Amino acid sequence: MKKLTRLLNIYLKDYNESELNEKINSIISKNLTGEEKLEAIKFAVSAIDLTTLEGSDTKEKVASMCKKAVTPLVGEKNFPHCAAVCVYPVFVKTAKKAVKGSKVNVASVATAFPSGQFPLKLKLADVKYCIEEGANEIDMVISRGEFLSGNYEYVFDEIKKTKKVCITTKKKKHAHLKVILETGELGSLENVRKASFIAMFAGADFIKTSTGKISVAATLPVAYVMCEAINEFYEITGIKIGFKAAGGIRTAKDAIEYILLVKEILGEEWLTPDLFRIGASSLLNDLLKEYNSLNSKS
Repeated sequence: MKKLTRLLNIYLKDYNESELNEKINSIISKNLTGEEKLEAIKFAVSAIDLTTLEGSDTKEKVASMCKKAVTPLVGEKNFPHCAAVCVYPVFVKTAKKAVKGSKVNVASVATAFPSGQFPLKLKLADVKYCIEEGANEIDMVISRGEFLSGNYEYVFDEIKKTKKVCITTKKKKHAHLKVILETGELGSLENVRKASFIAMFAGADFIKTSTGKISVAATLPVAYVMCEAINEFYEITGIKIGFKAAGGIRTAKDAIEYILLVKEILGEEWLTPDLFRIGASSLLNDLLKEYNSLNSKS
């Protein structure tokens, strides 16, 4: 516990939200040409984790969503597919079958999503089940209650043990681990930064903003803080950690702002689906609408 606390203390940082918002506004105010917007939209499509996480989900709905992820724009040559589909564990097998033959990954939420309020043993069993069903990406949630109580070692160990399941489940390839911080419940940007470092040092392949299940989801200030932490972690370790924004990103304009932010803080090399994702359900439709509109003018 003391070792982790000392480590986190090294990376403590206070944020002036007014100054941070000024920085963000200067980044996202860049004027893009029509061609640049088209390219940004195509990249955004390629970075989407197309998501359905509703109690009313059915196999038919999941299969239909998967079909759209594989072929977002019918009849358009060289148009990208989505990076992944993201579903509840019970639909992993359905999704796997629906994307078969494509390069679309299957992500499953796990570890008692969205609350995280299950015993660790059950959370790990949840992850193992998802991987055995065919998921090659796991979106886990941290235990926010433990984090807010200052039990950082618990949060660290939980992520570390989840990562171990991701890489040791028999007869399966390494499942990438995305760690959801649920930043809207962490209380401050300083806590977002702290949680980011805990997740990265514990073995996260991606750090993700939100579950999309509470009113405060992804925000640009939170994204700035998380990307800044990713950049510092890379400078320290040489390990590239991905960033996923999720929750409340519904328009092409929203997506482009996140792309500009990631490019500014982390550089062009992070603009790949291997290192940048957007979790969304309705965003794809707006991206396609904007793409078609711009295309008709060019």
